[in-house]
Amino acid sequence: MVDMYLMGHQESVHFMGGVALGSVIFNFVYWGFAFLRMGMSGVAAQTFGRNDREEMALVLERGMLIAIAGSFLLLTLQVPLANFSFWLLEGSQEVKEIARGYYFVRIWAAPAAIALMVLYGWFLGMQNAIYPMLIAVTVNLLNVVSSFIFVNHLNMQAEGVALGSVVGQYSGLLLAIFLFYRKYRSLSSCFTLKLIPLIRNLKHFLNVSGDIFIRMLSIIAVFTFFTSRSAGIGDVVLAVNSALLQYLFLFAYFLDGFAYAGEALIGKFFGARDKIRLQRTVVLLFRWGIGFAILFSLLYAVMGKMLLGVFTDQAEVIEAGSSYLIWVVIIPLVSFGSFIWDGVFIGITASRAMRNSVFLSALLFFFAPFYLLFPYLENHAIWVGMVLFMLSRSVMLTILYPKAIRKRFG
Repeated sequence: MVDMYLMGHQESVHFMGGVALGSVIFNFVYWGFAFLRMGMSGVAAQTFGRNDREEMALVLERGMLIAIAGSFLLLTLQVPLANFSFWLLEGSQEVKEIARGYYFVRIWAAPAAIALMVLYGWFLGMQNAIYPMLIAVTVNLLNVVSSFIFVNHLNMQAEGVALGSVVGQYSGLLLAIFLFYRKYRSLSSCFTLKLIPLIRNLKHFLNVSGDIFIRMLSIIAVFTFFTSRSAGIGDVVLAVNSALLQYLFLFAYFLDGFAYAGEALIGKFFGARDKIRLQRTVVLLFRWGIGFAILFSLLYAVMGKMLLGVFTDQAEVIEAGSSYLIWVVIIPLVSFGSFIWDGVFIGITASRAMRNSVFLSALLFFFAPFYLLFPYLENHAIWVGMVLFMLSRSVMLTILYPKAIRKRFG
């Protein structure tokens, strides 16, 4: 969001579009590795509920080994990945040139960002939300401060906000390692280089992670298409949609707090076979979710245009964006259920249901409506698809939950 703010106050809309387009690639990369955080928290919480100390350590070690291997592969293939991505994505030459500069700086944050996904998930599984909070605050504060310095004082523009991300992520990783050894040093004795303990329960983790990976690819496809198609419509539409998408992300950041709590608590109660407290937690999560959805929809209805002015001072972007504010008012009301259910389903490791619901929602309720409606509604069609995508995920998971919980408790 700070990147969008800083680029929205440059002399051209191309900077907003360039960072938005470059960020799409990192959404693909990071969300592609998000199975590590999401798979980690549910599995780790269940080991916590069983009080299995050895497996607590091994869950973390498996995740970190996968993160290291993935990061090495990513850095090795950064040039072919960039060439393919910019060939695939739509956008003007000016926007793509800015995006390339952003990409080749920010790519060096990837190892730290991916490792932090593992550590975030593991800490949450250990019922420790304090450490992820401290790390996230540190990452974002240093990212914000360094980005402001690089852009406003060193005139680095898109490369400046990318370098700010690099500084923030590696600072967060150092803090995470320090915090781990501060509280969990005793578990480090359970780390091993022996193959048999490492692969003993790897199948369950990989099954859960594989389902979540396919789920994340479906979400990536939706958001990548959203940005790429926006760029294809025009540079102003790309800037508008990129700014308005921050409204969804802002709401998501708040709801993710409850989703993460759900992962930790639901996973703990599931591991302890405590169905009563598990169901009570689900009810409380949804009460909070509904409350925040109403609050954010009212906020966007009353202050939507003013918030748009925060992200950019480009008059043509603000004027064009006003026509699409209705969609960001609707989104919290239709999407809160999908965020809450994600936390619940991760906690009980019902990853197949998550995979199927997102895949079908993307295919039937995002892409199909967009292609049917675009000739008539143009840019509104992409927002209709986004609203239906979020709503259908909520509805499908609501339908699938009773079966998922019966299957696991018998």
